[in-house]
Amino acid sequence: MTTPTSVRKRAADAPAPAPAPAGRRPERGARLRRVGLRLVALAALLALWQLVIVLQLWSPVLVPSPAAVWRALLETSGTHDGVRGYQGHTLIEHLGISLRRIFIGAGAGVVAGLVVGVLMGTLPWVRVVLEPAVAFLRTLPPLAYFSLLIIWFGIDEAPKLWLLAIAAMPPVAVATASAVASAPTALVEAARAIGARRGQVVTSVVLPSALPEILVGVRLAFGIAYSSVVAAETVNGLPGIGGLIRDAQRYNQSDTVVLGLFAIGISGLLIDAGLRVLSDRLAPWRRHA
Repeated sequence: MTTPTSVRKRAADAPAPAPAPAGRRPERGARLRRVGLRLVALAALLALWQLVIVLQLWSPVLVPSPAAVWRALLETSGTHDGVRGYQGHTLIEHLGISLRRIFIGAGAGVVAGLVVGVLMGTLPWVRVVLEPAVAFLRTLPPLAYFSLLIIWFGIDEAPKLWLLAIAAMPPVAVATASAVASAPTALVEAARAIGARRGQVVTSVVLPSALPEILVGVRLAFGIAYSSVVAAETVNGLPGIGGLIRDAQRYNQSDTVVLGLFAIGISGLLIDAGLRVLSDRLAPWRRHA
């Protein structure tokens, strides 16, 4: 016969449930709170937008309604009245072509920035020679040299890719040079003491320690390239999301312009989120710094 005493004894002898991993629940709760706060902010922004339309504070030509932007999305995403998308291409096709230009142009700029940054960070005389040129390029707005690129390379793809590459290179070069130059001296000297050559020190010690700052520079570079895509597609930019915005602006199609801005902004957020995940994977220690 089971007695209360024996039940209590069995309960005391039973193994305790495994505790939840430390920090997992608070981290999950904080993530849910961030998502909820962002959704609330988005809903408030949409409500404010609709309120402006209802109160007729601006003309619909200047500020289209959310419903008008939604209709523009439907019209540019398929075929309506025999017209396919916008200027013969759907919205996703315009966006895909611009993204291809960004990844090719900005990717080339990132690679060039990494090379220039490593050289500037490891060789003082290279930094003295190249730093003014990098700073000069960093301060130039893209439209300032786009006309010159058109003269040099014509109006096809080449000037667009060159513009995006030039815009993306300086932030990566500056971030890489600063991070490489500030690599831990003790680790560098320890590597040299065990016989590591200059190249081995750079690849095994300097670059891993500089990786978080380099990835921040890469994120900045893609952001700058994305903000420059409209400038890159001002000439012969169709198909392309920047060309779509410029062409719709000529005909006062503000709903299509706003739709293009949303397409750029949302895809830019997704690219930045992907780069942030990559940064967390390659440099997990920075996430907890």
